[in-house]
Parts: sequence; structure tokens; C-alpha cells
Amino acid sequence: MDRFDGQKTIKGADKPEEEKNAIISILAAIKPDILGLCEIGGEGDLKDLQKRLLDAGVDLPSHTVSHGGDPTRKLGFLSRFPITATNHQQSLEYKIDEITMPIQRGILDATVKVSDAFLLRFLGVHLKSMRTIPEADQALMRRNEAHLVRQHIDKIHASAPDTHVVLYGDMNEHRNEPAIDEIIGSRTEESQMHEVKVWDRNGEVWTHFWDAADSYARLDYIFVSRDLRKQINFKKSYVYQKRTFYEASDHRPVVMELTVPALSSLTK
Repeated sequence: MDRFDGQKTIKGADKPEEEKNAIISILAAIKPDILGLCEIGGEGDLKDLQKRLLDAGVDLPSHTVSHGGDPTRKLGFLSRFPITATNHQQSLEYKIDEITMPIQRGILDATVKVSDAFLLRFLGVHLKSMRTIPEADQALMRRNEAHLVRQHIDKIHASAPDTHVVLYGDMNEHRNEPAIDEIIGSRTEESQMHEVKVWDRNGEVWTHFWDAADSYARLDYIFVSRDLRKQINFKKSYVYQKRTFYEASDHRPVVMELTVPALSSLTK
């Protein structure tokens, strides 16, 4: 991204080394078995992160990366377990008035083999930001993107109702907004996704800090399909709290632990 170094703006600058080191320090403390990432630059950046994590003692050998209409902000995924299939949704579109728009970051879709008898299907999303743009209303864009995510979930359920689905990501949306309701779906449908609400040690749920406005918000979520609800270990699921998180990102990691064979945690 463009970065200001104190004297001038550098176009397309890499993430500073001290911020990369802060990310590695946080993830090494969490020790995820499966890691979903938003705003990764590309496969080369994902592999660099993969190597840095390995050097820090976190071995996540399987990887995949996906994108949508945004050529810069991609979705990355790392796993200790093998990725057996991908079905990334990279070219989905919707219309607002007469304007056809792509889903900005697509839907990352990766199936992980946790054991011979247990597969998990992970859907990673990063909905349109809250920044206003001249083309269309940003909240309406998120709702349309969320509707495309819901359609993808419904297709998965229709073709394989027993699929264990974990949906995660930066939704750029508050809990009471229509985009989140779109993703969750109807309570009367078997394909409804269930919110995994977790807290930090202070009992707070916020995951994002916007320093320009001194604003704290919960924008990052994990949802699971109905069959996985009872397998969540809420005592070991949390929002990462260490105060130095802002040295790495303006978002705090969200961690979920599932009590299924060989799986310990998922983190954003």
C-alpha cells in the first residue's frame, strides 16, 4: 500500500519489517493450526509469512490464496492439515441500479482434512470497507456481497448437507446490520450459520480500532454451521488482547477452538 515514511509517500510500499515481526510474535503466541488472513498481498507474501511462522515454531505447510475484483487485497489461508480441495469464488458480481460490480475480495473456499473421517470447509471473506466511494453506497455494496456469500453457503448445503462449514473474516459491519443477517440466514433453514461470539479477558468483544476517530468496533467474526455448535470450546476461544496488537494491525485476531479430532484452533 502507499505509506508515508515521515518525509514522502512511497507508492506500493511493503509492510514495514517491525510490523511483520509484530504479526509473527502474536501468531507464535496463539499457535494456530489453521490461519485465515485478510489483506494479504499475494502468494509470495503468504509464503513469506509461512516461512517466518515456521522459523518461529509454527508449521503451517498447506496454503492457498484467493481474490475478487480488488487486485491488491487478497485472502490467504494456512493450515497444519492438508487442503484437499478449493472452490474459490473470484468472479461473482451483483448490480446496483445499472452498475455491475464484482465482489471485492471474493470468497476463499478451502476444504481441510483434519483426519480420515473429518473434513472442515472454510470460507474466508472480506466485505467492502466502510469507506465511501462515488460509484455506490458502501453499506449497500456490503449487503450485496453478503448476499453472494449466503448464496454460496446455500449451494454448499444443497449439494452436501452434512458439510462442516466455518465462515470467518473481516465483515466491515456491525452485528445489527443487514449484511450480517444475510450471512447468518434464516433460522428456519438448515443452512443457517451460527455466530461464534467470543470475548477478551476484560469481557470486551471489539476487534478493530480506528485511531483517527478513537473508535472501537467488532468487525471480525466467525460463524459455524449448525452441526459444529456443540464442538466449540468457548473456554479456549477468545479475542486476542495483548496491548501491542496495534504494532501489527488495526485488527485483533479472533481465535476459536473446536473439540474435534486433531484440531485445536482457528484464528483470523
